[in-house]
Amino acid sequence: QVPLVESGGGLVQAGGSLNLSCAASGRTFGRDTVGWFRQAPGEEREFVATISWIGGITQYADSTKGRFTVSMDNANNAVYLQMNSLKPEDTAVYYCAASSYEHCSVYGCHLLREYGSWGQGTQVTVSS
Repeated sequence: QVPLVESGGGLVQAGGSLNLSCAASGRTFGRDTVGWFRQAPGEEREFVATISWIGGITQYADSTKGRFTVSMDNANNAVYLQMNSLKPEDTAVYYCAASSYEHCSVYGCHLLREYGSWGQGTQVTVSS
């Protein structure tokens, strides 16, 4: 499994945008599928989006579909989460995670237990 590092969080007004980055520290993502999750205070960690390193297949949670876009940068070995039209309810710590399960690269994975490597998280705060 690959250690991950997130960056790009911050404070933004409602309607604004942020672009989060996820980098594999010291290694490449290889054949991993990369997912984004978030956890608000007092809430469980929830799925946000995922992208397959092979084929670039993407999936989104209903709450983020149409506003968030996940993409990969093979040259820089990074995955991004572009977040537009942000809402106060998007406030959370955002985590990226990597899965080496083959079925995740084909079907996408939404469950925490399917991801073996996690970053430390980056705080996103959306003010109203």
